Amino acid sequence: MIGEEGKVHLNPIRHLTLFDPQVFDKNRVDVVGCGAVGSRIAMEVAKLGIKNLHLWDDDVVAFHNIANQLYTLSDIGKLKVEALAEHILAATGRKPTIHAERIAKSVGLGKVVFLAVDTMASRKEIFENCLHLKFTTDLVVETRMGAEELRVYAFNPRDRSKVEAWKATLSDDDKTVESVCGTRITVGATAAINAGLAVTSFLQWYRRELVRDPAFKAELPLEQVMMLRPLITMTN
Repeated sequence: MIGEEGKVHLNPIRHLTLFDPQVFDKNRVDVVGCGAVGSRIAMEVAKLGIKNLHLWDDDVVAFHNIANQLYTLSDIGKLKVEALAEHILAATGRKPTIHAERIAKSVGLGKVVFLAVDTMASRKEIFENCLHLKFTTDLVVETRMGAEELRVYAFNPRDRSKVEAWKATLSDDDKTVESVCGTRITVGATAAINAGLAVTSFLQWYRRELVRDPAFKAELPLEQVMMLRPLITMTN
């Protein structure tokens, strides 16, 4: 598919009935955290045909990242956002905007924000500084993952009841380290499932809020939990 500027871009014809990038238009999507889950979310969102994609991460690709993240051996030593942007450019013909920094203050974020950071403290800080009651963001999708358990939260940051319910799930990092969803043990396949659920939540929101599809009248569940041994899936 040839874009207006004469460059080859991906052709979204295979998923136009589920997501039309022209309907989403130039609305901005931010992926905060480009690790195991965030790198996969960014690639899948880009492959939907979203034009205004922003990536946030201040980390570099390390040797141990290759096994469970969307990077290759040739990326070692590069900033994650730079390496990921190059992979997205190669796959879609469009290069996202990158921010090689940790969000530590109030910055403007997009209509949809995927929050895939490592610590509970970072989640709290980013939400309070950049998302809480902000009119620029309509959907926050936050992910958590362990080796055999994953969680996805989706909510409007202006919905007070959902926000309070989500905040109630945030524990202190010293307590979370020992829990399943706080462990540093991660598997690429599990990360792919987590990213898939996160992007699916976005697609369901798109069908409900932007397309007004009558089949998607029900609100998104605040919480989706999947345990992989044994396989159990729950929504709240």
